[in-house]
Amino acid sequence: MESQSQVLEGLRTAFESGVTIPEKFRRTQLTNLMSMIKDNEEQIVNALHKDLTKPKFEAILSEVDIVMNELHYALSNLTSWMQPEYVSKNLATKLDDCFVRREPLGVVLIIGPWNYPMQLLILPMIGAIAAGNCVVIKPSEVSAATDNLITELMPKYLSKDCYAVVRGGPKETQALLKNRFDHIFYTGSQAVARVVLQAAAVHLTPVTLELGGKCPCLIYGRVNATAAAHRLVWAKFFNAGQSCVAPDYVLCSKATRDALVPALRQVLEDFYGSDIQKSPDMSRIVTAKHWTRLMGLLNRTKGKVVVGGEHDEKDRYIAPTVVVDVAEDDALMEEEIFGPILPILTIESLEESIKLTKRKEKPLAFYVFSDESSVVKKVLENSSSGGFCSNDGIVHMALPGLPFGGVGNSGFGHYHGHWGFEAFSHRRAVMLRGWALEKLNALRYPPYSDEKLSWLRWTTSPKSCSIM
Repeated sequence: MESQSQVLEGLRTAFESGVTIPEKFRRTQLTNLMSMIKDNEEQIVNALHKDLTKPKFEAILSEVDIVMNELHYALSNLTSWMQPEYVSKNLATKLDDCFVRREPLGVVLIIGPWNYPMQLLILPMIGAIAAGNCVVIKPSEVSAATDNLITELMPKYLSKDCYAVVRGGPKETQALLKNRFDHIFYTGSQAVARVVLQAAAVHLTPVTLELGGKCPCLIYGRVNATAAAHRLVWAKFFNAGQSCVAPDYVLCSKATRDALVPALRQVLEDFYGSDIQKSPDMSRIVTAKHWTRLMGLLNRTKGKVVVGGEHDEKDRYIAPTVVVDVAEDDALMEEEIFGPILPILTIESLEESIKLTKRKEKPLAFYVFSDESSVVKKVLENSSSGGFCSNDGIVHMALPGLPFGGVGNSGFGHYHGHWGFEAFSHRRAVMLRGWALEKLNALRYPPYSDEKLSWLRWTTSPKSCSIM
């Protein structure tokens, strides 16, 4: 087995040869990646079920189709993405070709998480391949079955000279980060993100961080409680709540809460039956360690469990749970829950709810449920988050045309669609100039004079653009 340094040396040699630059090569690799997903859909679904007891429906929707859609989008738009972007000019640059050229960064590292171990590893890889980079991917060792499958499949479909899989746990990842990369893309927790940043700083390596946070869901004004419950239950308990964009907590008035709780209870039964643990449509907590952490939060809360609360350590099962009478300083509000527990905080005023969210770190997503456009507009204009969605949850991240990424503690940098291509591209400023207009250029040469300065300021001012 090659050492990490040998793997990287091979990729660096391949990149410097220029093999990844032609559009034809990029298209071939993206097409092969599409074949990998398509040919092995059943194996992918089985691996995800083994890791997370993920239902086939959710696995196809969030790990297979979203990747295939991204691949189709990239292949459809790659030619236009690679074209030079011409910029406006002034009189002094009238005869020059001035444009932005997208160039690959080099050898990049993508570190994936365990909660969506296929999607959140392959989606950024699509952008990196489309941009012409060589890529090292590091799957999460926590989702072991998917890790094994990706390691097995990748070299069968993609160029072994240009793309590599490196495996291991924290020790191996820390060793990997000691190497110089041209970009590091990390999805995961804030704690590990700090380790990644410190390692990247040694080489001044640019980093994209896709993190998480406590994504609020504000429910105010006129709302259909049943419809809201359907969308909230689906978004919150999809993948057993182990989604970085899942609604983390609800803010609403007492009247809304009293209408919402029975609706949530009924919708949970409609979705998963009277015995949710036996439902084939409910995932499990990924490991015993994560199960214990979630139960610790639930045991420490001073709120009242009104829905769910059942649990089974051996099965790594926690029922979809709704907790009311939760205070801002409750245990459930200390950190991102990342599991099937939904606290509801009762605040009568929309303004006070907005103020509460501002006291928290900026989240990856912000949700507002309301039939009143004025409520939605007010929340949008008075909040900050990576993404924003009204009257639904999670779905905004499935549209390739929208950038996906955080702000502040929820991360920085974006990807998906064209934004992924941009994340792994260097935007090189290019001016191609000949030898014409030397008399005009003479205005900038010594000996200097006020007259020369006056003429030069005019030729380079925005006013001179009007003659173009």
